[in-house]
Amino acid sequence: MSISQSTVSLYSLDNYKFEVKESQPEEDPSVAARLNRLQNEYEKEGIRRTVEGVLVVHEHNHPHVLLLQIANTFFKLPGDALKPGEDEIEGLKLRLSQKLSPTSQVGLDTNDWEVGELLSKWYRPNFENFMYPYTPAHITKPKEIKKIFLVHLPEQKTFSVPKNMKILAVPLFELYDNSVRYGPQLAALPHLLSRFNYVYS
Repeated sequence: MSISQSTVSLYSLDNYKFEVKESQPEEDPSVAARLNRLQNEYEKEGIRRTVEGVLVVHEHNHPHVLLLQIANTFFKLPGDALKPGEDEIEGLKLRLSQKLSPTSQVGLDTNDWEVGELLSKWYRPNFENFMYPYTPAHITKPKEIKKIFLVHLPEQKTFSVPKNMKILAVPLFELYDNSVRYGPQLAALPHLLSRFNYVYS
């Protein structure tokens, strides 16, 4: 019995334009401040739900993931925490728009984002930096659940990036087994993306 493999069209990095828009400062000046805010919000609202998108292009027929770089050492996928009761797909589209659409289109072009397959779920068991791709056995209520989705890009698009960030196209071979530089969530992407059959255009 053959198992079907999902096919994903990837377009060349050269097809996309990149512009700069006003800065979007991070809410928290440090990891400790972020975890402290998480704890305060958890007491009021419960489990934080976070969504992020994986945007894949190709260069020389090899998949590259678009990552945001903040300062010189921190890399992240575009996305953010959802509001209580907010739909995760529509919420991710809105956050992609806020982070990567031209200012004049923020919130207006959310249908331009095609959110596809759920790639992974990560759980934060405590008010600490560590997240796991499973719920530890002794944890009944994680403090944060993060879902990472594949986002299917059109053949051409203009991205507008906050000027306090950079957007980088990082090849899978650079991410693979490189959690020291990118962290375990980003280093896992080559494994998660390997189940797709890519068509390079």
